[in-house]
Amino acid sequence: MSRARDVVEIVARLLADRPDAVRVTERDAKGQTLVELSMASGDLGRVIGRQGRTAAAIRTLVSLAAELEGRKATVDFRD
Repeated sequence: MSRARDVVEIVARLLADRPDAVRVTERDAKGQTLVELSMASGDLGRVIGRQGRTAAAIRTLVSLAAELEGRKATVDFRD
């Protein structure tokens, strides 16, 4: 498990009404780590935020966490 995955999981569980429905997977794609977040549909809107601001903040945190490990990472939000 990478720091990037941990960041996504912790933030998503804190923002979710149903933290037990949060699923985070991680895989390598084209030389970078892809972190996929799936959760209850009502909670997904809360994690994305108004005009995507919360999602952008999560992506920034993930990029910084991955950089500490010498990698690149991105987040994909899935229904």
